Amino acid sequence: MTSKLSAAIIAALLPAAAAAQNVTAYGVVDTGIEYLNGIGAAHDSVVRMPALTGTVPSRWGLRGTEDLGSGLKAVFWLESGFAPDSGASNQGGRLFGRQALVGLSGPWGQVALGRQYTMLFWAMAEPDILGPNAFGSGSLDSYIPNARTDNAISYKGTFGGLTAGATYSFGRDTVNAGPSPSGTNCAGENPADKRACREWSAMLKYDAAAWSVGVAYDSLRGGPGAFAGLTNSGLRDDRLSINGYVKIDDKARIGLGWLRRDNRASATPRSDMFYGGVTYQLTPALSLDGEAFHLRFHDSANKAWLFAARGVYAFTKRTSVYATAGYIDNGGNLALSVSNAQAGATPAPGGNQFGAMVGMKHIF
Repeated sequence: MTSKLSAAIIAALLPAAAAAQNVTAYGVVDTGIEYLNGIGAAHDSVVRMPALTGTVPSRWGLRGTEDLGSGLKAVFWLESGFAPDSGASNQGGRLFGRQALVGLSGPWGQVALGRQYTMLFWAMAEPDILGPNAFGSGSLDSYIPNARTDNAISYKGTFGGLTAGATYSFGRDTVNAGPSPSGTNCAGENPADKRACREWSAMLKYDAAAWSVGVAYDSLRGGPGAFAGLTNSGLRDDRLSINGYVKIDDKARIGLGWLRRDNRASATPRSDMFYGGVTYQLTPALSLDGEAFHLRFHDSANKAWLFAARGVYAFTKRTSVYATAGYIDNGGNLALSVSNAQAGATPAPGGNQFGAMVGMKHIF
């Protein structure tokens, strides 16, 4: 899609959105300067401005509701991810690659149709302390910050402290973006093979005043031409997440989790990722976060340790600066980069790597 066509679509959407009952336009711009060492066999280093993320990915969006009466509401959500270093669209060049959904909500919960997050995302959103930080869980499993699916129907409802949800996709990813989590070339909706490129997920979560615990399952089917080795519908990539957090007081929170993965397209299909982190509000303006991750593959020497920390200073509720750093130690033949902010800077197999980034985030 050309930039002129994109601008025309956006211009057409805004007047229509403004006429709805309750519409919010919002966004985040987050970027900085990143340093990485230990790249490749020569242990090179690089200084760059990443295309994807600092503490959270940059995006802009529109969301709204219309009251239909008797507690029923119509809802919509359009959210576009972009690279602040170049202005390009992320998520494989999609205009609304982060979310594009419409649905109904009421006291019984919400049903939505379109491109949207799977329940794995919602289950890990709070216990994973650093979240989509440049150095974090996405460095060990790139699906975690990209747990979205096309052509999906979802349900999510909260009843007291209990939240239940599920998604089902008829074709999980229509975009071909090369071997990339943002476009895996698995369109599905194939009458000759109804299992091809299907996705489903489910979640149960309980939130109390000072703690939360949740479990989620996410299953991806393969299809002809799909990336990551999932080239037929008999192959699956499944993840089971069990996690939770505890609030120590108004200033501190601890998160813990376990993610089991069974990727039947891999030579080492089964793996476990364990993580634990803490966030602490040192002053009203300064927060400190730290997290440790351990990834290990069954029946293999492949494993990795990742340690990351972040400090954020907020000038206001909308504008903040941050510094973050991470270190990864790969074992066996793993060659995972400490950074998931941009591809192309992996260490040699079994190597380690250090990264640091300073940046700025503005919310509008």
